[in-house]
Amino acid sequence: MHPERTATALSGLRVLDLTRVRAGPACCRMFADFGADVIKIDATAGADPNEGMSGPRDGYDMLNLHRNKRSITLNLKNPDGLAVFLEMVRTADVVVENFRPDVKERLGIGYARLREINPRIILASISGFGQDGPYASLPGFDQIAQGMGGLMAVTGLPGQGPVRAGAAVADIAAGLYAAIGVLIALQERNRSGEGQWIQSSLLAAQIAVLDFQAALYLVDGVVPAQAGNDHPYSTPMGVFATSDGFINLGVGGDGHWKSLCGVLGRSDWVAKPEYATGQARFKNRPEIRAILEPLFAERTSAEWMRVLAEAGVPAGPIYRMDEVFADPQVRHLGMAVPCRHPTRGDVAVVGQPVKLSRTPAEIRTATPDAGEHTAEILAELGFGSADIARLRASGAV
Repeated sequence: MHPERTATALSGLRVLDLTRVRAGPACCRMFADFGADVIKIDATAGADPNEGMSGPRDGYDMLNLHRNKRSITLNLKNPDGLAVFLEMVRTADVVVENFRPDVKERLGIGYARLREINPRIILASISGFGQDGPYASLPGFDQIAQGMGGLMAVTGLPGQGPVRAGAAVADIAAGLYAAIGVLIALQERNRSGEGQWIQSSLLAAQIAVLDFQAALYLVDGVVPAQAGNDHPYSTPMGVFATSDGFINLGVGGDGHWKSLCGVLGRSDWVAKPEYATGQARFKNRPEIRAILEPLFAERTSAEWMRVLAEAGVPAGPIYRMDEVFADPQVRHLGMAVPCRHPTRGDVAVVGQPVKLSRTPAEIRTATPDAGEHTAEILAELGFGSADIARLRASGAV
């Protein structure tokens, strides 16, 4: 049997994970880390034409995305394999998939079919562009959504041309929105007794994440442009070079500006009309940057962090990844969680950023080998050893 779940927030919840790559696995990881029984349904060898797209099974990405899950191998194109999956649906709460929209219908696992078997089932479908519409059948990846969703047009230095974000923003956002949708549907099911179909897409998630940049256009009709490392409308808020590196400065209001002027020994700037208000500072952004840059170059990043913190001026270091995980506050937050893997040994994976006071997330087990729990899960469904042998012989599992 699967290890006893000490993370209890979602214990008793069973999730069937049909996902690949990033958005779907990130969604299911939320459930697994909080105690749900997440069963990763891996394709049998050779059944998936894109097998291996997520990298090696014991690679860093798979270890981070698929911890705390169990694994069964199923060939959904095999009638017996499909029958096993549909039997699993009878006792499941949630199915998560990120196939192209038409694939689940061809496989015979669309929402209408699943609902016939289990009216309480919640199907979460994550796609590139949505389940219908003119682009529904197109393949979608994070960078494509970043471009179509407007992120690349506002990222980078003015005039630089489009720049992708350094993280899979659309993928992760789509996965998180899908997880939120599932949790909402679970709460609604407590009242109605019925499941429903949850849909999220990389494109819609990317637009939603842009938030105020998207609202600037929708409300005021202004097309936001690249602002580089400067904030789109607050000044001085951006990157400043120090004597030994760089820091982020975050002067968002008049109080912050007054405090910064005090740190710099230039309290006379507070009442200067060109700098006195946020609107005036934004209008004179190039001038303000020109007078600040030589001052920040006089001290080290550590010195600036100390004096700015003492004065209550928002600021922060700019870290490489090794520096991120060496930071004392990051260590305090527990964002690197130890995990024991049978072949990689002691490693660490990225922790959950949301903390619950009574029922926190927990990393219990490493990413399983493909099919590691096939016999165990089939036995739970009532299959005997002869049945399991027959399924293996037919290529169904």
